Amino acid sequence: MTSEKEKAKKALEEMVSSFKGFLERARSLKEYALSKGLSVAPRLDLAIFFMERALSIMDGLSIDEGEPIKSVQGEVMDVEVEEDLLALNKRIALENRALLDKHGVKAIDFMGSLGSGKTSIIEALVEALRDKYRMAVIVGDVATSIDADRISRHGVRAIQINTGRECHLDAQLVRRALQLLDLKSIDLLFIENVGNLICPADFPLGAHVRVVVVSVSEGSDMIVKHPTSFIGADVVVINKIDVAEAFNVDLMKFVNDLKEINTKAKVVFMSAKRHMGLDDLIRALGLIKQEASS
Repeated sequence: MTSEKEKAKKALEEMVSSFKGFLERARSLKEYALSKGLSVAPRLDLAIFFMERALSIMDGLSIDEGEPIKSVQGEVMDVEVEEDLLALNKRIALENRALLDKHGVKAIDFMGSLGSGKTSIIEALVEALRDKYRMAVIVGDVATSIDADRISRHGVRAIQINTGRECHLDAQLVRRALQLLDLKSIDLLFIENVGNLICPADFPLGAHVRVVVVSVSEGSDMIVKHPTSFIGADVVVINKIDVAEAFNVDLMKFVNDLKEINTKAKVVFMSAKRHMGLDDLIRALGLIKQEASS
């Protein structure tokens, strides 16, 4: 029995040693990829993160019988892994921002529930600003390229990201999309997040401005029900105001509720379908509309 235990211990030590070697090789490969500007670098970054997590668990494994079970760094996962992933996302978001700043690209992130009107708003902005800015759009959806196809019909590059089961974009996915764009050829980037008012709130993407869109058809309590989604907003669009009366919605309730949690956010009332409030949104975003020639 002792001999079997010793063999198991030795096997574990060899496994840990080999894994450490793989980890060092991955780190070296990442540095090489970064130095050459290879697109594989961001994926290696994520792989290294999970390899480090796995190694921290393996370092705490024991073959000895009767030892009390003790959690090791990286093994209490529910909260710690989430915090680490959020920290990693924030770091990649800052890298995305630096890349955008380097090329002089202003990025605006749109967040809102499914059907709130994000795509229609972006379409309206593209039409209004196409003679003033060189634009591109990144579109997030669980599946299909329907929204990206809609936007591309307006003559701008639209990159579709399908998140599968994930209910939000993250900074890593956006970084991969940025690698597909010629950032030198654009100066304005719109990012449409997945249709969800909750999940995207904790995942900055590196954009300069975050817009949260809420439709009057969702009810006037949306800000009260989902405060975390609005705390970090720079601009809040109250969309579909042309049907507010039909839904018995008090528009000022949105404004008053927002003031309770975010006094800095600008509020814009819109009907994207009718282009009502579009100029107000353009001003709120700090953009300039091409003036019609007389």
